Amino acid sequence: MTSARWSVIVPSLCRPSLGRLLGSLARAGEHTAARPADVVVVDDRPSLVENDALDGVAGLPASADAGEWRSSWLADRLVVVRSGGRGPAAARNAGRRAVSDQLEWLVFLDDDVEVTASWMSDLAADLDDAVSDVVAVQGRITVPLPAHRPPNDAERNTAGLETAAWITADMAVRTSCFDAVGGFDERFPRAFREDADLALRLQAVGGRMAVGRRRTVHPARAGNWALSVRQQRGNADDVLMTRLHGRGWYERAQAPRGRRVAHLATVAAGFAAVAAACIRRPRVAAIAATGWAGLTGAFAWARIAPGPRDRAEITRMVATSVLIPPAAVWHWLRALVRVPRRPPAWPTTEAAARSSTPVPAPAQAFDALLVDRDGTIVVDVPYNGDPALVQPVAGVAEALAKARSAGLRIGVVSNQSGIARGLLDEADVAAVNARVEELLGPFDTWQICPHAETDGCACRKPQPGLVIAAAREIGVPVERCVVIGDIGSDMAAAVAAGAQAVLVPTTATLEREIHDAPAVAVDFAAAVDAVLAGRLPGPRGGRTGMAA
Repeated sequence: MTSARWSVIVPSLCRPSLGRLLGSLARAGEHTAARPADVVVVDDRPSLVENDALDGVAGLPASADAGEWRSSWLADRLVVVRSGGRGPAAARNAGRRAVSDQLEWLVFLDDDVEVTASWMSDLAADLDDAVSDVVAVQGRITVPLPAHRPPNDAERNTAGLETAAWITADMAVRTSCFDAVGGFDERFPRAFREDADLALRLQAVGGRMAVGRRRTVHPARAGNWALSVRQQRGNADDVLMTRLHGRGWYERAQAPRGRRVAHLATVAAGFAAVAAACIRRPRVAAIAATGWAGLTGAFAWARIAPGPRDRAEITRMVATSVLIPPAAVWHWLRALVRVPRRPPAWPTTEAAARSSTPVPAPAQAFDALLVDRDGTIVVDVPYNGDPALVQPVAGVAEALAKARSAGLRIGVVSNQSGIARGLLDEADVAAVNARVEELLGPFDTWQICPHAETDGCACRKPQPGLVIAAAREIGVPVERCVVIGDIGSDMAAAVAAGAQAVLVPTTATLEREIHDAPAVAVDFAAAVDAVLAGRLPGPRGGRTGMAA
């Protein structure tokens, strides 16, 4: 049915749900030839058991789901390896090492899902349909919710998987691409953000995800007192993500930001109330306590209102709404101190070292990057003539280094009307530009317009002169240049010259300029990633790293 060879990899703690997954896999492959080369169960329990790693499965209560796979085709293709309790990222890497390097796809499933009867034949069709630049194909997740009552908080959280992107509950990844980026980063110890991290690294090398036709059922999690509080450990993983990928990673990975700002405000109000009480400032303590109570109550009600509102759920939501903000803030602050600002690169896996297959990406569509200066690559200081005031925008240095490594020519196109206004001279501008190069690396061309708006020149943006001159000086056809700027005149200059353009909004960007831009990126790094991938959104349509 398909020429693609693939294996299924399941990280597991050998819970009862694993037996149900294996049973559903056995049924899905019963009447199709599109079966995996093997199914690898990675036993990630932290302590060894006396016999083999399948003791946890063999010891399941007798049931059709738990036992039927033992007498099916699956019994001959089941492989079990250990990973030592180091978390799902390490477990999935261990599963990768256990399968053949000749496989075209790795299919990751969580051990608490169940595949549908047509899952294997649908998976085969999904992989057949994947074009060369598709590096991952995600399954469609269904979360059954109770029909007789509104879902509770835990059930609603699980239901969020239905619309989540890049989740590994059911994700097929090209083996060559997985190896090329080094697999999962094992510094993520929980089932949280390790999938988003892999997604950003795949995107950075030109990868694209498709959503397939196959369907997988993820039962809703049962609510308990401790789960929602324990989940706040994920705030530490958010810090690691920011250190690895910059502040714009949420949008690029299509990940929700959560309630950290509100939690910080809640903790601050509570701390202020206690501190004021300790120094005998009862009025201040009362005001702060009222603020804490209001924020906590609003948080609790936001979790209670859409639910069943029975006594047990209300009690659980009120109690955990008190505990969650300090837990979230504690894990976040602790990670801010412990996670290095520039974590070392994650080492590639053994499979990556063996792999000689490049990531399938489209041919590079652009040869040059032309960037605005003030507000785009350095913080905007109006009419700046002082090199000491130059401050790079966060993430720009790393993004420019990536663009240079990819072979792009890079130039600056900048309006400097302060010269015409007498607020600075050409020597001041040159000194500032020299400082920019000290901080951000060398540029292949600097194109500066010294005129005022009333001079009627052809170089001042939104006129195309600077863009055309820059392309000519670096020897690149203007249509193979991309202009990155923060306001509408940058976009208009690019369009008038025949170049492509990406807007990176700042506080100075007007809403109309965002709406009219040919493409919009959440930050400079996302814009560079889009340029390197060669896939800019169409006019007034999509967005790069930002919701429309």
